[in-house]
Amino acid sequence: MTPEPVLLRRALFAGLAGLIALLLLWLAWRALAPGGIGVVEALILLCLLPTLPWAGLSAANSLVGLAILLGFRDPPAAVLPALRQARPGAPRGRTALVVCIRNEDMSAVLPPLARLLDGLEEAGAASRFRLWLLSDTQDPAIAEAEEAAARDFAASRAGRDASVHYRRRVQNTGFKAGNVMDFLDHHAGDAEFFITLDADSVMTARAVLRLVAVMEADPRLAIVQQLIVGRPATAAFPRLFQFGMRAGMRAWATGQAWWQLDAGPYWGHNAILRIEPFRRHARLGPLPDGSRILSHDMVESVRLQAAGWAVRCLPEEDGSLEANPPAMPEFLRRDERWGAGNMQYWQLLRLPDFTAMGRLQLLQAILLFLGAPLYALMLLLAALNAVSGGGAETPMGALALAIAAHWLCYFAPKLSGYAHALAKRRVAATYGGRAAFAKGAAAEIAFMQLFEPLSTLNKAMFLATLPFGRATSWAPQNRADRGIAWEDAARLLWPHMLAGMLLTLAFASVSLPALLLAAPFTLGMVLAVPLCVWSADPAVSAWLRARRIAATPEELAE
Repeated sequence: MTPEPVLLRRALFAGLAGLIALLLLWLAWRALAPGGIGVVEALILLCLLPTLPWAGLSAANSLVGLAILLGFRDPPAAVLPALRQARPGAPRGRTALVVCIRNEDMSAVLPPLARLLDGLEEAGAASRFRLWLLSDTQDPAIAEAEEAAARDFAASRAGRDASVHYRRRVQNTGFKAGNVMDFLDHHAGDAEFFITLDADSVMTARAVLRLVAVMEADPRLAIVQQLIVGRPATAAFPRLFQFGMRAGMRAWATGQAWWQLDAGPYWGHNAILRIEPFRRHARLGPLPDGSRILSHDMVESVRLQAAGWAVRCLPEEDGSLEANPPAMPEFLRRDERWGAGNMQYWQLLRLPDFTAMGRLQLLQAILLFLGAPLYALMLLLAALNAVSGGGAETPMGALALAIAAHWLCYFAPKLSGYAHALAKRRVAATYGGRAAFAKGAAAEIAFMQLFEPLSTLNKAMFLATLPFGRATSWAPQNRADRGIAWEDAARLLWPHMLAGMLLTLAFASVSLPALLLAAPFTLGMVLAVPLCVWSADPAVSAWLRARRIAATPEELAE
């Protein structure tokens, strides 16, 4: 593609996102201006301003994505031309299937890999692939069991087309990024590509072969990142969360791929990478302050872009899955790890040799988490303004409209994904039909409306303490479904519940309309403990499964 259409697309997209952001600002000003802008209201607007780029970006991505999903017969090919040029059949070159493991349950890791290798054999392409299990496990007892499981797995497949290898590092220098680079330096052999898989990744042979075919069709590509959707979940929390996430990612990624083009994302797994440029350009040293980069994937992407290589997204969800956290505590801890990693990007923005698009992507990752403390502070300031009488002249209708517009932009990706599925009969059919899909969407929206403010508050609390040395770890998550005891939930979430109660009392002391307008943001905090317990309760989870509420196509296919 010539530079002119690229610049035109990005200018059109920037204009759309900017108009949406300005509309949100105007609606907020219209609600707060009557009676004059006081100090607290000025602070609310000041907090709102940095959130507007993300809100505009979210809505614009979703609208563009929805237009493509509804207007093109083959939406993925519309934003990834190499998909049309991909040659079917066995690959020409070799590809390494790279699985990074650390303190994992191998009985859960190996079966999906066996199914993948079996599928490649059935397709007559297994001889072009090698499976590598790359361990960073440091505990000797776990490592011994892990190695034995890998050895037995390799022995069970001896003499078959796809070879299986296991390697464990004694020192896990550089974490996962260092693990992968060590493999590329010492074990990749004659492989041209490698596909990164996490311990909980599931990919089908069809999806893997499609990625390889796309890479072989376009020699400019360094990374092709496929969409990743949730594996069928038995527990209520991941079941509801990933239903909306899947719909949102479909619209978001399609819209983003339209304007980002060769400056696409990398999410660290379920992607294919070209070995030679990755080994040359994506080697990560320490940050300027001497610490290691925690969230490495987007940094690797922008470094490859700066070197002139293309990074593309394949907005296709078929055959690419992962396991989501089984309960609220694990989800909140994962968010904290991601937030700590993304906040490191501040140090990278001032480094040389990044493209403008690369810096924008890093800034976008920062804004994803930076909005949390700003939203939390806005809610606190709104309560202060209300109890001090500063909002006496605020028209409730205008304020409700401003809040609703911001809500629509914030949730635009999933709403666009839901609109697409309901509009396309064949898409809804994979979920059991439009009625079944709508039932899952309604349940997810109700749950996430309670959970999202709670999650936002948790991110805000974490980021507020991060500069003061609050530690985060990259320990493996609990991947097993389990219930949560009331006392455990209370020990974790009492600050969130207390904050919700105090805010609710503040708004209730002003007026019923003020209480009702604040309820969507405070109710989830007040109910934090029961929400945590309920969303992990085996009986509630069984009730949802029995009624197939928020069931995914993969679950229904089983």
